[in-house]
Amino acid sequence: PLPPRIFIFADPELLPEAICKALLSDTEAARGSQSRRDCVSCVVTHALQAALGDTCDIPGLRARLQALPPGDVERWFQQVVAAMEGEGSSERGQHTARLEGIYRGILGSVPAGNVPREGLQGTPLPNPSISFHLWTEDEQLWKELALFLRPLSEPDGPGQELEPAEVRDILGDCDCCGHSRFSVLSTDSGIERDLAAQEEPPCVPCVPCGPDPERSRLHRKGGIKKKPSPLDSVALLQAGSAVPGAKPPGKPPGRSGMPPEPPAPLSRRHTARLVLLGDDRVLGRLAQAFHSLRKREARRVFLTARLNLQFYHIPVLPSVSAGGWDDQAGPEELCEVAGYLGRADPWYESNINSLCHIIPKLATMPALPSRALVTDLFLTDVIAYYARMGTQPVCFQLHSVKVLFQDPAQDPAEDVFLTELLAQVQDSPSHREPSTPKKKNTLDGPGIDLTVTYRKVVLSERQKELSLSLRSTGLLMKAIPAEGAAGRGCLTVTITEIIRINNLAGRSFSAVANRFRTRSIKIRSPELRPFTVRLDKDSRRTYRDVIGLEVSPCLEPSYCLQRTRTMRPSPDGTEDVGLVKFLPKSLLLPINTFAGVIQ
Repeated sequence: PLPPRIFIFADPELLPEAICKALLSDTEAARGSQSRRDCVSCVVTHALQAALGDTCDIPGLRARLQALPPGDVERWFQQVVAAMEGEGSSERGQHTARLEGIYRGILGSVPAGNVPREGLQGTPLPNPSISFHLWTEDEQLWKELALFLRPLSEPDGPGQELEPAEVRDILGDCDCCGHSRFSVLSTDSGIERDLAAQEEPPCVPCVPCGPDPERSRLHRKGGIKKKPSPLDSVALLQAGSAVPGAKPPGKPPGRSGMPPEPPAPLSRRHTARLVLLGDDRVLGRLAQAFHSLRKREARRVFLTARLNLQFYHIPVLPSVSAGGWDDQAGPEELCEVAGYLGRADPWYESNINSLCHIIPKLATMPALPSRALVTDLFLTDVIAYYARMGTQPVCFQLHSVKVLFQDPAQDPAEDVFLTELLAQVQDSPSHREPSTPKKKNTLDGPGIDLTVTYRKVVLSERQKELSLSLRSTGLLMKAIPAEGAAGRGCLTVTITEIIRINNLAGRSFSAVANRFRTRSIKIRSPELRPFTVRLDKDSRRTYRDVIGLEVSPCLEPSYCLQRTRTMRPSPDGTEDVGLVKFLPKSLLLPINTFAGVIQ
């Protein structure tokens, strides 16, 4: 009754126009290539042919089903389904006789003469509901999901543009019909005689509802305020912080004796499968949107309680790379996430990673004369197969970054990234950069002075606070491990350190790669010399005039919100009390594969 829906998102600035047009035409052809009548007719033909064998007139049966009205075809289909469901409780002869009766009822009579033999009629799986979207707005993912959850019976319909996200955050639900309406400021003085005599005007969707005399006035009755159970609060918070594939929270403590039954979880009625086409840059944009969505859900649960959200990734490499800073990055470096998933899951490597170069070739392939008559749904078939069979998520840790700018009046910027962070010395110095003697720059060599403070991760999983000062031309933080799964969740930091060498010929400089693993790191420029920062290999997410960075694992917004409410002072300041202990702490991005991490 509520089938899942597949949302295909592609960034038009990262993929060529030919690929976007090819995917759009394929999804439109997939929606129009199959109808319920065709699928039902195939099921009826297959069932009758399998039961009656060579005596079944397949051409006549097809022609008869095609000529019948849709209501009659649906009626015969329901009879075939009922007969197949009762196959185990009846004998073989009775089952065959029942299907033969349905066969005679469709054709009217058994045709005389020799019946041409054909192979068993296949029953193709119906195409899922697929929609293709060009990701042009930051809030587009949220809007499409909210539009998907909108009931079709609303007067404005699902095709109308949604209101802005800021307005949706202050929407409430009507008590009588459940529709959304704007919150209003209460002017109730608390005195019953001050209440208005007229009845409360209904909301716009409730116009057909008649006035209720009992609701014309508000009445207060004496009572006691019931304190909510801790288990109810745990269930609500877990629903707001539920992430597919995340580690389940711990069991809350119960009272002595028989533990009370926990409340039933909210049923997720819909399933939305988001397929991201592109390289690591579109996944970095997904990480931003996912973090924003989790922050919304922490304030007001809307999608989590009604939607089962799943993410899929199909790597696509165009022939000409889009965006800046990609002259040093090869095709493999732009698809690090897909490469990691392929190393972890061999089925993902053989079925999905092989599309990396096939999709651009199919999009630019010249149209054949016969292609107008027979539509090739290869891409939609592969996407449907991946979305149907890819049920095992692989979770990636998101990292939050706080960017400090050279201008004291500019507020720090906060962002998240999934794959990498690249910092380089700024080419053109800003006009606010303090003047530095050229002689000092010549003696110190290229680069700028940096102060790095980090917690080093060792094999024993113990963290050790370290601090160092060096001169560097740039650094690179990698969140995706190069080989294996041991380094997942950690940052591999590579700092290009400039070392001065004195010899008989004079003074020279050499670049040395300083590499270490950490979970959190702070970087400062003591001389306040700026550098640039780029996130997830995307030139559109570049920060300039930066003098400091703070990188740490991104926390679940619902955890942060609940922790601020129940914070208790402690010597180390990191003690979690109350319900916070049972909430997931880290924000993980799950991407579905076929088998998960097995290698």
